[in-house]
Amino acid sequence: MEENSDDTAAGGEREYKAGCLTSQTHNNAELEESAAKAKCDPMNNLHEAQHPVMSALTLVLIGDSNSIEIGPKNILIDHDEPTKVDQFSSKLYDLCGRHISVINMLGFPNVDKIPLNQEVDAFLLLLPNNVHSGHYKGTMQWLESIFGTAFLSYVITVETRKQGEKCGSALTVLKANSSFSEKRYHTCTRDMMNENEITALLETIDVMVLENKQRYTRLMCDESKDQREDLDNKPDDEERVETGTEEMKTESPAEPKENQSDDHPGGESEDKPVPSETKEKDIMEESSDDTAAGGEGEHEADSLTSRTNNNDTLNLEMSGNKDKQSVNISEETDRKKQRQKETETLLSRLHLQDRYPQKLSPADFLQIGLPVKHSHDVSEKDLANTFLQRLMMLDYRARYIPVKQDNPELGSLQSVPMSNSDDTEDSDDLDALFNNDVDFDQPKQSQVHPMDVQMAVFHCSNSFLKLNLITKLSQCQYALPLLVPDPLTRDIECPLWTFRQIIKTWKINEIKANSTTVTMKHMPICKAETSMVSFFRLGSLSVSKSQLMNSLINERHNTFFHRNCPGSTKSCHLIDGMAEIAWYFPAATTDDSFTDCIAFCNLRGDALLLEKQREILTERSSVNVVLVPTLEKSQKSTGVISALYKFQKPLIILVADSDRGAIKMKEGKYKMGLKDRSQSDVSDELKGLIGNMLSGPHTTFKLESVTEVTGIRVDEDDEVCKKGKSAAMDMVGLLQGMDVLKIKGTFLPCQGQLWHKWCRTNKELYHLKGDIEEEKSKKQQELTQIRRDQCKASSSKLMKSFTDSLLSLPSKDKEYYLKWTQILIDSLSTDDLSLILQRYDEKWSEVLDLKKKRDKSDLLKSKQNELEQISNELQSVTFGLEHMFREMGQIYEAHKSQKTRTTSRQNNWSKYPELAADLMISGHPMELMDGDAGHVPLTWISGLLDEVIKKLKDPQDPQKDLRVFVLSVLGVQSSGKSTMLNAMFGLQFAVSAGRCTKGAFMQLVKVSEEIKKDFKFDYILVVDTEGLRAQELAGKATYHHDNELATFVVGLGNMTLINIFGENPAEMQDVLQIIVQAFMRMKKVKLSPSCVFVHQNVTDIAAAERNMDGKRRLQEKLDQMTQLAAKEEVCDVECFSDVIAFDVQKDVKYFAQLWEGSPPMAPPNPGYSKSVQELKTIILSKASQSEGITLKHFKTKIHDLWNALMNEHFVFSFKNTLEIAVYRQLEIQYGNWTWALRSNLLTIENQLHTTIENGKLDKIELNYLSREMSTKYEEIKKEMTIYFKDSRDKEMLVQWQGRFENKIKEFLEDEVKEVKRKLDEVIQQKKACKKLDDEKTEFENKLLQKSKELAHQLRDKATDEKELKKEFDSFWSHWVTELTADTKPIEDIDLEEDKVKILEQLSFECCFINESKSRGDYKRIPIIGNYFQKPSNENKETSKKSWMKRTWQYVQQKTGMTSTTQKAKNVLEHEEQERIRSFINDVEHQSLNAIKTKPVATRGYRSAYLLEVAKNVQNSMTEFESERTYKLTKKFTVDLLLYVFDRAASWLIESHKTYKMNNDAHTYLDSKKDYYYIIFRSFCKGNSSAVVFGELICEKLKVSTVEAVCNKTAIDLAEEMRCNVPAFSGNRMNLEKHVLKSLAEKKDFDGFITYIRQPRTQAETFIKEEVQKYIFTKQKGRALTILKKNVDDIKIRVSKALFTATSEVQEKGGNINMWVKEFSSFLKTDLTLGTICCQNFGDIKEFDFLKEEIENGLTSIMEEMSCISLEKMKEFRLQPDQILIDQLCKCCWVKCPFCAAVCTNTLEDHDPDDHSVPFHRSTAVKGWHKRNTKIMSIEFCTTKVASVRRFYHRESETSIPYKEYRTAGPRYKNWRITPDESKLPYWKWFVCQFQEQLEDHYDLKFEGRGEIPSEWRNYSREDAIESLDEMFKQPEE
Repeated sequence: MEENSDDTAAGGEREYKAGCLTSQTHNNAELEESAAKAKCDPMNNLHEAQHPVMSALTLVLIGDSNSIEIGPKNILIDHDEPTKVDQFSSKLYDLCGRHISVINMLGFPNVDKIPLNQEVDAFLLLLPNNVHSGHYKGTMQWLESIFGTAFLSYVITVETRKQGEKCGSALTVLKANSSFSEKRYHTCTRDMMNENEITALLETIDVMVLENKQRYTRLMCDESKDQREDLDNKPDDEERVETGTEEMKTESPAEPKENQSDDHPGGESEDKPVPSETKEKDIMEESSDDTAAGGEGEHEADSLTSRTNNNDTLNLEMSGNKDKQSVNISEETDRKKQRQKETETLLSRLHLQDRYPQKLSPADFLQIGLPVKHSHDVSEKDLANTFLQRLMMLDYRARYIPVKQDNPELGSLQSVPMSNSDDTEDSDDLDALFNNDVDFDQPKQSQVHPMDVQMAVFHCSNSFLKLNLITKLSQCQYALPLLVPDPLTRDIECPLWTFRQIIKTWKINEIKANSTTVTMKHMPICKAETSMVSFFRLGSLSVSKSQLMNSLINERHNTFFHRNCPGSTKSCHLIDGMAEIAWYFPAATTDDSFTDCIAFCNLRGDALLLEKQREILTERSSVNVVLVPTLEKSQKSTGVISALYKFQKPLIILVADSDRGAIKMKEGKYKMGLKDRSQSDVSDELKGLIGNMLSGPHTTFKLESVTEVTGIRVDEDDEVCKKGKSAAMDMVGLLQGMDVLKIKGTFLPCQGQLWHKWCRTNKELYHLKGDIEEEKSKKQQELTQIRRDQCKASSSKLMKSFTDSLLSLPSKDKEYYLKWTQILIDSLSTDDLSLILQRYDEKWSEVLDLKKKRDKSDLLKSKQNELEQISNELQSVTFGLEHMFREMGQIYEAHKSQKTRTTSRQNNWSKYPELAADLMISGHPMELMDGDAGHVPLTWISGLLDEVIKKLKDPQDPQKDLRVFVLSVLGVQSSGKSTMLNAMFGLQFAVSAGRCTKGAFMQLVKVSEEIKKDFKFDYILVVDTEGLRAQELAGKATYHHDNELATFVVGLGNMTLINIFGENPAEMQDVLQIIVQAFMRMKKVKLSPSCVFVHQNVTDIAAAERNMDGKRRLQEKLDQMTQLAAKEEVCDVECFSDVIAFDVQKDVKYFAQLWEGSPPMAPPNPGYSKSVQELKTIILSKASQSEGITLKHFKTKIHDLWNALMNEHFVFSFKNTLEIAVYRQLEIQYGNWTWALRSNLLTIENQLHTTIENGKLDKIELNYLSREMSTKYEEIKKEMTIYFKDSRDKEMLVQWQGRFENKIKEFLEDEVKEVKRKLDEVIQQKKACKKLDDEKTEFENKLLQKSKELAHQLRDKATDEKELKKEFDSFWSHWVTELTADTKPIEDIDLEEDKVKILEQLSFECCFINESKSRGDYKRIPIIGNYFQKPSNENKETSKKSWMKRTWQYVQQKTGMTSTTQKAKNVLEHEEQERIRSFINDVEHQSLNAIKTKPVATRGYRSAYLLEVAKNVQNSMTEFESERTYKLTKKFTVDLLLYVFDRAASWLIESHKTYKMNNDAHTYLDSKKDYYYIIFRSFCKGNSSAVVFGELICEKLKVSTVEAVCNKTAIDLAEEMRCNVPAFSGNRMNLEKHVLKSLAEKKDFDGFITYIRQPRTQAETFIKEEVQKYIFTKQKGRALTILKKNVDDIKIRVSKALFTATSEVQEKGGNINMWVKEFSSFLKTDLTLGTICCQNFGDIKEFDFLKEEIENGLTSIMEEMSCISLEKMKEFRLQPDQILIDQLCKCCWVKCPFCAAVCTNTLEDHDPDDHSVPFHRSTAVKGWHKRNTKIMSIEFCTTKVASVRRFYHRESETSIPYKEYRTAGPRYKNWRITPDESKLPYWKWFVCQFQEQLEDHYDLKFEGRGEIPSEWRNYSREDAIESLDEMFKQPEE
């Protein structure tokens, strides 16, 4: 069985099998039930159509009676009598189980025998196989004359043959006929007995039935005849646009098109008369019972009817006993089904079946999706989506989208049909040429009508998408649906809601006081009360009503779609009965068609049949215009025309068949002919008539009045819409009757004067003058008070109502509520806004005229003042939804700053960010910068973005940060920035007149799932800004504001669109300079946004040569502006591409003009839409290469940029918070990496140290150490690579990757070198002790021998311990004297004596030396407050603080001034005090380094070392004094030398002690006395050599084990504390915080002074204290556990050594020497055993016994070790505190030149990064004072650099502004001090807490201008400590 290729039903090809066909019968009740079901659920058939059931059929047999052999076995028909009644075929029922009736009309019956009221599914034209062309053609012409042209679509040609004959010979002949369709052709035998053939025939019939969609009726025949008559009556010169044959070929029979619009191409519906006896409700719209999905091939079970006598209710003749009402119900049901089927088909073709009804929402289109398809690439399934996308981009060509056919068989719509006569002879070819019936390969399915696309989208859209859709249609100057019939029920709806967003502006001329003035009107179109002209047609016309209307409104734009528009087709389903409305808006020019705004309404379809719509429009119109084909009383339209003629409304009748001009019938009644007249003549005359009629009194129309019409549905009556409106009305009702200028001041007080005052005061914090700390304190108190006032004012009724509604309403109601609120609020100020804008425009023109005349008189100033006043009024009257949200933000900020609790009275302020976040996510733009105040509400924005981040967090991956690509836009005011963004992304930024963007707004646009894989971010965040050069601002304020805005917006964006209006960059010179300067600033603060320049309003964007010239000029101008900006920003750049990556060829886009003509009637330029799409493609292409930015980063970036902008010097003030946070984390990682290396290297060092001490190693190579560390180093490198590659901040980390990799490498190299140095020292010491070591062996052998001998002598006294000890002591002294007879002992050193001798040698008097030594104050010389010589106060009491109060005479003036001179009475300048302190520290550091180079530990101490140091100090002093105006006294020199000697003393003593221990025989032997006494006593007891040797080994193990355990425990404890002690587990800044906390907790002033002067010393002290506390107090148990573990490890290790040595000796038969060698070798890296003498133990043979003895002793040792004190660790080489000091203190310790705050960078050398600190201090901490006074300077650095103050720079002897501190030299240049208005309580508390001590220490006073502000004294110690946590905490990433 062949498949029917022509079957294009929904769901693809259908396969029919006879065995599967089933019968379905339904009674009337079932039919009605199915109709009701379809009405309730219009789309239910889509599901049921998936399971089709074949319906009953009625077939008519026509043609040659000889073509069939009728007999009892003929399946199709078994009788030969023609009948006009269908007869049930039992054989067909037996074959397929279906009810099939057959009407026999073979043999060309008489006309009177043809059934008149019968529904037919198919006509079977039977022809014998020898048929010829003429036979077929004649038959068809005769049948067409009987049945009408509609009959042709129901014919199946059946060629019959005798048994054994070949069939198909007639096919070639038949193809020559135009009416023949090959797919409706079948062959079979004449006896009709073959079941397969009949089954195949039924399949062909079913396919045709599905395509036809309804059954054939006689009504179709009557219509066809009427159509032919009308066509015959048409004038010859009129286009005959439809012929019966072609219509039936190209359009399947459907519901009669009595309602079709004149806009159908060709106007076929206008030319189709309707029987006069029918009305709309009675039209016979019977259709086939097929209501499957899409109407394309699947039958619905509910639509089936039985053809039995009992159930055949559709046959009027057979059912004459049924009442008429039953018939009408059935007809109505069928009509509904037909409409449903057509709607489903249309929606299916557009792929909208799942979106009906009202399921599309704005969210479906407010996202970045696939690019809009080009016209040649759009298929039907993409048509709706492409239409919407283009419409949102303001492309009015969205209505004219040609379609690429999805099915190749349908052919291209752009191709020309092809004749099938290619293979005929020339003569036949000519016949075909002149034959209208020649067959063509025509497409069987026409394109979807453009208005069907529009209305299908409309019906599938929810209320908010409809709102946007209609708004965009209005912007495209298209007519809008006013009365819309439901596609299924035909109920009429007025979509009033969809008009609410449309606001129009127009101008009219008004005569006032005998002069004409132009008045501007600006209002919502719903509120506009205008004239309305309604157009109707009565009957069918050859002219287009819509086209005529377009000529009245805009001759160059198709406002109303009509038949001649591109893309128009014959079939249109959704606009019949729809009324559309459009407005004409005058511009008050001579070109206006009408003098005032007029609404034009167009009723689609035949108004005769649309009674309801006709009545509504005629009732509300000012003028009615009726188009009729002819004006005769006999016409069907006579009654309607008569009624309109008698109606009081003006009437114009346009007559199609009349050629006469306008004739006035009576007042207000005209008729006018259309025939043979040009459209322009008709249009002009019609304009005149309408204008004349409207010039007098007439009724007006307002859209809102439609709600008063009965019998139609208004969309605003939906319950959810009413709820939203009701809530909005309640709120806006509070404003009724108020002066609009006072609304914001009354109901929104927080954002008015209070907020503006707060902003001004906050900005003043960055420009302080006078006593800046006092002033700053006052300003902060003012800010606090303003916030209090805002809190009090924050409970206005308006805001309470608004926020309560937002909090309580469901989400859907909330949407309506917000939109209604916006609509109602906007309408409040419409009239006032129009008047103010008009006044502003007039006044601005006057000012410009005066400026052009260079008028500098008082008149100009007066006009400018008036302009400013109008500007203020404009600001006051501008009131929108954004102001409500701004008020919410201010309420939130006020309460947040006061930390008030949320109460109902305070409107749940804490929930406001969440409410705003919901709206922002749903597509509402949110204000980022308040345009009125020119300020960013940072607290509110942070709260809002935090909520957005929280709500958009991926539940599947909570750790993933939401990323956005920030697109910002900059340009001149009113240059179309917002319009461009709205068109590009479908956004809703304000663009209407008088509502230009002020400040900055942000809106999220989601990246759709279908393209998300191409991008690395989730959303595009669009930032729209107010225009530069705003008219409201003037002069310097404008420039500063523009600079601020440009810098802010450019800094925020990953990409910035620079919008230039016009073609001449010269006009943009000042704006370009601002923009270039903004990008230059970004370069200097290491931000790198990109940019694209957009030239809008370019006249000829296609002219490549002009564009190239424009780009060249732009490049030149940018380079010129770059050079100018570089001077101001002090930046070394030459051209714009040096500042930012910019390619003038790729990064400049030219835009066509927005309007195609002159507003207000001009539509958008299609070229503009194309430019928008191209720009969008460029943006997305660049964005796809960007990582974007996390929303958290965006939030911190807002803070950073704005805080920096508050200062005059943005670059110096900018602080990238996120970058700082990322860097801090990197520092912590760096600490972890370096610690891993250090820890590993410590272990290696420890092992090698032990090996060297054991004499097993005498040389260390760097390569060896590097190899040992290579594995760990490779691990660290791998970790670093992963960290930099996989971190979420990798794009920011990359700038430091190379530097930190190098730093790690350098760290390892330095540490390896240091370890080698230490080990080399050990080796050197070992070598230096070689002589003693050699002697040690001899000593030990002799001592062992002597001990053994003495023991034999005293064996009898072994039980008397005292006697043994006495004898041993006696002999020991003798043995030592004997052994060291030739060795001189090494003496201890006397440093105190050497110090005095050296000072005397340097010519210092003894009195100075003794006085300094006795006083001891030299030890505090680095922290003395004042070094200047002043008269001493002999009466001052001494106390424990006397060292601070004592007079110091360290400095003498070189000028010879005495202490009584005025200069001498003043303290030395602060900078000099600091230089002296710095000099002392430098001398100390240099001296210690020099002394540590001396070989004291290996060669011993020499007094020459101290002498050398003293001479170096003197040389340094001489050099220091040579650059000063004063000199240092001898007293100072003595104190300094004593201080240096004192600092060196401890190192010298320890080093000499080491030397003596390692080199003095007497010392060595004294240390061995106890050891040998034990051996002696053991021998005395008679123990064997094994026992004695075991004791000797155990004694060595005891000493070395303690050392090994303590060293290992020191390393482990350092590791433990590095991880667990908060102060040690972070970076350098973390350590700083804990040091300061500790000082505050102890209130230790001395410690503070040490910290201020020598921060590293204090940090080391803190580390030591913390280590002590951890080990001996807080975590003592843990420390003991670690120690015990190390003891156990050593025990295991020694046990293994014993086992290994014993086994090895026994296996190889070795002796004690071999055993010792194996044992020592095994433990060479673990224990320092030294030399083990075996000379006296050669008799040991029982090594198991030796092992057992040592193990017993080892157990005793370990028990003793387990009780060892942690204090023991202090005696050994490695100390945990020193390990941590080495780790934590190897960082930057450079101090701020102003306040001595210490740089907190973890890297010691962090060039090129500046020195920085999280917060600075009051300069009083360091002793700064007012010049030439004793008054303390209490200001903070961060305050000073934001002020206008200056400081005296001694080197240059100049006064330098604090803002330019970096110019003061190297000490200042590398410091980054960012202005900071934060409170910094810590150092304020310190100054207050230690005021007296500071005054005494520095001999200065906190008085006068240096008086401590009272506010400082409010801070407690707890506040101070808490502020440390706040300031040092990690910023959010």
